[in-house]
Amino acid sequence: MLDVRRLVLLRDLEVHGTVTAVADLHGVTPSAVSQQLRLLEEETRTRLLERTGRSVHLTAAGRRLTSDTEHVLAALEHARVRLLAAARHPAGPLRLACFPSALAPVAAPLATALEAAHPDLQLHITEAEPEAAVRLLLQRRADAALVYRYDNLAAPPLPGVATRTLCTDPLVAVLPRDHPAVRADRAPVDLAELADTPWITAPAQSACGEAVLHACRSAGFTPRVRHVCTDFTAMIALAASGGHTVLAPRMAAAHLPPALTALPVTDTALARTIGIATRHDTADEPAITACLDTLRTLLHGSSR
Repeated sequence: MLDVRRLVLLRDLEVHGTVTAVADLHGVTPSAVSQQLRLLEEETRTRLLERTGRSVHLTAAGRRLTSDTEHVLAALEHARVRLLAAARHPAGPLRLACFPSALAPVAAPLATALEAAHPDLQLHITEAEPEAAVRLLLQRRADAALVYRYDNLAAPPLPGVATRTLCTDPLVAVLPRDHPAVRADRAPVDLAELADTPWITAPAQSACGEAVLHACRSAGFTPRVRHVCTDFTAMIALAASGGHTVLAPRMAAAHLPPALTALPVTDTALARTIGIATRHDTADEPAITACLDTLRTLLHGSSR
């Protein structure tokens, strides 16, 4: 009988490329990973790895074994899901990957609500952007993932997972209260009104940065970017200190310094759709269903 944990190490080596990366992933030393992989070769009586200097690569036999490992893991998960489906109450650990800007407004209250409603269910949260979160799902290191996509970008569906929409999170213009675009009736802002202001944006290669750049160019200008950062809280702090323009998801702009205000924009396509992703064979697991129901309640209440 092959050791499933060793099979997982081999699979992760194929995905991540180095023994050090696998060791970091599992919280062990590289030498411990190497020892387990050697034992796996002894178990299988097959050369699974090629070692060239400090580099390690899977042989053809090793790649075949990792492919079969996915079937083994899927069968084990199917058996686990069948057992859990018979349970009356959601229980056990639930591993949630969550993108950074949803940690405080969504994941934190989710943890509190789930603990109150289902005392036998323990939520474990890992910060991860959607692409990384999907990898965690497919590697069975997460059971569910909060993900997003920007509506004005032609992003393909996330591969290999089932995604259910939770809500739409429009981007808002975060501006100084004395900015000329801020009117008494708080009317939506046309991005063209912000063309001559200095901007703070996410990196151009990020989804948010690309979405904002695309929206500005559609409005007839390229933003004059003063600061670039990935953290919306930092963007807002910089905006408060320098009077710069920020386009941020409404969820991330819920709490602003007194000097700033958030206004809707006229470009209604400038929004992100938030969803929950799961593996296809676990979508109806009791713990995931409880998580989904709680998320919908929280997000519906916060959108009022």
